[in-house]
Amino acid sequence: MHVAILSVRSVASDLYAVLGVAQDATPEEIKRSYRKLVRELHPDLNPDPEVQDRFKQVTAAYEVLSDAEKRQMYDLGGDPRGGNGFGGGGMGFGHIMDAFFGNSSRGPRPRVSRGKDALIRLQVDLVEATFGSTREITVDTAVVCDECEGLGTAAGTTVIMCTMCQGRGEVQSVQRSFLGQVMTSRPCVQCQGYGSLIPHPCQECGAEGRVRTRRTITVKIPPGVSTGIRIQLTGEGEVGPGGGPSGDLYLEIVEKAHEVFSREGDDLHCTITLPMTAAALGTTVELETLDGVENIDVRPGTHSGQTATLRQKGVTHLRNSGRGDLHVHIEVVTPTKLDARQEELLREFAALRGEERPLATVQANGASQSGLFSRLRDAFKS
Repeated sequence: MHVAILSVRSVASDLYAVLGVAQDATPEEIKRSYRKLVRELHPDLNPDPEVQDRFKQVTAAYEVLSDAEKRQMYDLGGDPRGGNGFGGGGMGFGHIMDAFFGNSSRGPRPRVSRGKDALIRLQVDLVEATFGSTREITVDTAVVCDECEGLGTAAGTTVIMCTMCQGRGEVQSVQRSFLGQVMTSRPCVQCQGYGSLIPHPCQECGAEGRVRTRRTITVKIPPGVSTGIRIQLTGEGEVGPGGGPSGDLYLEIVEKAHEVFSREGDDLHCTITLPMTAAALGTTVELETLDGVENIDVRPGTHSGQTATLRQKGVTHLRNSGRGDLHVHIEVVTPTKLDARQEELLREFAALRGEERPLATVQANGASQSGLFSRLRDAFKS
């Protein structure tokens, strides 16, 4: 008898130790400890088999210690699940099958699981993409129910074991076949495979352990982002069923088109138009860049297609230091409408340059053909 008492006390101490609480812990302390351990040991976050075994032990311990009657029975040495003592040496039929064929049971479905990830498309302008920014965004998501703290039960009530499957989450049946008797398992219809029941669900969340709400979060947009880049915000997704760990929130960047600049990689491009006289004589053009006003020096004799490059005035590199360049493309505009005086002056200018009847130079693939025609002409003359 003395040995049995020692054994019972040892087992009881182990159960309380599983949850990390003292034997005189209050129901609130047991609940808090259970929720903390579930978040740490959930299989979705810790696939290690040893951690999964620990998770099952924590769940089993809470099912007993969270119920006043089961806890009292357990402390007195009884088995709240029935049988020959909690953790006793008696082997039921299921244990015998496991001993010969291994444990093929799927076990009860967990009520606690990881929440889903969420994706939000976030529009940013070129300035934000270049220098980064901080934004506040509003998301519709699931959060832990404050009423039941994620447990899904009404105040003062707890989860109870399913009497149909005895907490296994599945029921077994034996069928006859030409091979003999075949045992099959299927999810328990009474508890839907959970192995436990919530007789008094929380009125706020309907036993889900979570509720929908709208909340605002602050996010940092790193410099150098572009369309298609996704920013992962760990744990900012929706809370899982049963108050399980939160999923992640992904922000997919969509960059808005800029009025002046176009982007190619981390380089920026823009075009300035100049009148023919300014291109011929040279000038200075003020350009409003992302960093402020910059002076673009246009050399005398500039023609369409030439480019002025401003180093380090493009978009910030996402994963490296430094920035891209700003390429300013120059387009020279030829006047199309001239009054009499302007036409007269332009003809005088052409006469001074000997360009009244200019000869056009034909080029192919960038090479001048004047030399070829000259050689052909000289060959015929000779």
